[in-house]
Amino acid sequence: MKPGPSVPDPAPSTASLIERAYTAAVDRSDDGDDIRTRVLDAACEQFGELGVRRSTMDDVAQRANVSRITVYRRFATKDVLVEQVILREYRRYFDQFLTEIGRGHTAADRVVLGFVTSLRTIRGNPIIGGLLTAEPDMLVGTMIGDQGRTVAMVRQFVAGQLRREQRTGAVPAEVDTEMVAELMVRISASFLAIPSGVVDLDDDEQLADLARRYLVPMLTPPPEARTR
Repeated sequence: MKPGPSVPDPAPSTASLIERAYTAAVDRSDDGDDIRTRVLDAACEQFGELGVRRSTMDDVAQRANVSRITVYRRFATKDVLVEQVILREYRRYFDQFLTEIGRGHTAADRVVLGFVTSLRTIRGNPIIGGLLTAEPDMLVGTMIGDQGRTVAMVRQFVAGQLRREQRTGAVPAEVDTEMVAELMVRISASFLAIPSGVVDLDDDEQLADLARRYLVPMLTPPPEARTR
């Protein structure tokens, strides 16, 4: 599934972290504030080592080698700082995701690459993956606590990629892109949120094999759809 144009930019007051991060990734936006970047880097290191709850704004300021006032001028509260750190990490995830699927030669390749890189990149991220393990409630609102809006946004993105594959003839027109995207997104999200005793989520080869066996076949319409 080759990268496509960004989804419409939602209003800042209603956009989830994932929506905003995806938009920033495809638009390659950057504010160019070196001090802000330094504070975010320091916060990322601090939260990765001690967690969010055990870290203070003073800790971040000391690690960034700036004054406490400087931190507060750019991030009014600790909650704002935490949100911006997570937002940046999601953007890095989308950057990696879009790069990885761009290497696929077929629609099946891109499904496999997208599935594997999603799980690897998010679980391996010291902030997102770390919070999912140690402080999962910090991310619940982003993943499942927004009445399904984030899942819907990611599904919209995946469905859009599948429709592009259909236009090139790589995926049959009979495939229900919305339903396939829904299933793919929910399967990926469940592996991220709930540990598995069957699948080794650290084994890229096993994840790739799983995707080939169970996700790629979704690109083939069921027999009844082919006879309509």
